[in-house]
Formats: sequence, structure tokens, C-alpha cells
Amino acid sequence: MKLPIEIEDFHQITPGAAPVSLGGLLAVLVFGAVCLGFHWLGRDGWVPLLDSANLALHEAGHPLVGIFSARATVYGGTLFQLVFPLAVAWHFHRAGNPVGLAAALVWLGENLFNIARYMADARVQELPLVGSGDHDWTEIFGRWGVLHLDGRIASLTRGCGLLLMAGAMLWLYRRWRVDSQGDLAQATKKISPRDRNGRRRP
Repeated sequence: MKLPIEIEDFHQITPGAAPVSLGGLLAVLVFGAVCLGFHWLGRDGWVPLLDSANLALHEAGHPLVGIFSARATVYGGTLFQLVFPLAVAWHFHRAGNPVGLAAALVWLGENLFNIARYMADARVQELPLVGSGDHDWTEIFGRWGVLHLDGRIASLTRGCGLLLMAGAMLWLYRRWRVDSQGDLAQATKKISPRDRNGRRRP
């Protein structure tokens, strides 16, 4: 049984990747749904545990980037929030693990939601800050001369995060369907014509 051409082509995108199980697909879908639920329905848009880890990465980024450039210190927090999920995604891509790759991309998209929340606070400055430093995005947008556009830029960033999360989950769903149909095709091949047609009458 020959698979449809679009299924065969889809496998060529990530050759040698591990098959996607239903459990792996559901885990990523639940992960994405929980993240979106906290951002849309939660009072402060904070995802417990995950955003605590994101905050730790953010705070670590400032001094580490500051080693190379004092002026770039303010960018270090956001940079680390993006670099770490990207590094994890690249690792899973190289390892041929589509479930891990999709989960990392959902994490990256969630970080964009987190960053957008910080951006939108640039002028009003209502969010509690860690330490006694200045507000990152007040300084960044002030340098760029776009402080008055903080809300619009935040909305655009949030939209990018949503597209990334939805795209990662849709991609993984398609991979699962491809793998499921591939398993069905292999099972069909193993059935002999005699078994498929039933035993012959004497």
C-alpha cells in the first residue's frame, strides 16, 4: 500500500525522527493549553513553575551578557529567555525527537507571552521587579524611541507567541497522523492476500 504523496513528503522534512505516540501528542497539547489558559484566564498571566524558571533565566542573562558589554546588559534577560528554549529545540531536532521539539517551541512561544507582558508594562510600571534596577523595556524602548508604542509591540509579540505555540502543536498533530497512517500501512502490508480474502473454500 503506497502512502499518499503528502505523507511521504512530510516524513522527508525530519528524516529518521522517532514516531510520535498518542501520549506524546496529548502531553504537548495539554502543556500548550495550560500555558494559554494561565495567560488568558489567569489574573496575572503567570504560569507557575514554568515562569519561575523563565524568571531565573532572565535574571541570569543580565550579568552574563554584561560581562561582554555593559550597554547590552539590559538585553541579556530577554535574550536568555529566547536562547534557552531555542537551544532545547535544536537539541531535540538533532536527536530526532519531534515531541521534545514541539514542547520546546511551545515553551519558546510561552516566553514570548511572558516578554510581551513585560513590554506592555514599560510605561505604567505596575509589575513587581526583582532587584532595584530599572525596568528593562522602559530603557530599551526609550533607547529606540518607541516607548509610546509599548502596547502595540507587546501585542505583536504576543501574537507571535500564539502563532508559534499553535503552529508547534499543529505540526506535532500532523506528525502523529502521518506516523499513525504509516503504522496502518505497514500492518496492511503484513497481511497476506489469503488472510485478507479469507480462507478458500474446499
